Amino acid sequence: MQEHEKSGIDRRDFRRSKRARNTALLAVLLGLAILFYIITVVKMG
Repeated sequence: MQEHEKSGIDRRDFRRSKRARNTALLAVLLGLAILFYIITVVKMG
């Protein structure tokens, strides 16, 4: 039973770290999109 509980905790930690990575990647991609938008507006104006 202890092995099963340990694997459940490991899965939970893995899921949490994966979600954190995905959130960071989303932030980077949104930041790049906003940066490109600002650069485009500045060049046009």
